[in-house]
Amino acid sequence: MRVEGTFTTHDFAPAEIAPAFEVDTAVPVGVARMAKRYDGGISGRSATIFTSAFDPATGIGAYLAMESFTGSIDGAEGTFLFTHSASTTGTDLFDRSFAIVPGGGTGALQGIKGSGDIVVGASGIHRIHIDYTLD
Repeated sequence: MRVEGTFTTHDFAPAEIAPAFEVDTAVPVGVARMAKRYDGGISGRSATIFTSAFDPATGIGAYLAMESFTGSIDGAEGTFLFTHSASTTGTDLFDRSFAIVPGGGTGALQGIKGSGDIVVGASGIHRIHIDYTLD
């Protein structure tokens, strides 16, 4: 099944981490946490851990995010986890990935599996779709 929705991001805050040891790379690495609110066939909110390697001067980099979602998918209520990532050269997105974490669902979303995508339109609206199955 496919479900679609939109989302907004709130409470973006850098998080301090201490790496196992320092490595000096050409693009700095950062971690942040944020909250998201979803509307549509995907309705609810998520707590997100966002890791990026990004050069603001050039717009080049990549991100990896882990989201803990609570709400409903097509009316089925529960929680689940998903990951997503992408790379950019400043004007594009490539190597995009989106996956539901196996075994992470609860309630009516227990047993959820699937993949999806996140797209930010020219108007700035963030859209998500998930292709999923429920055991």
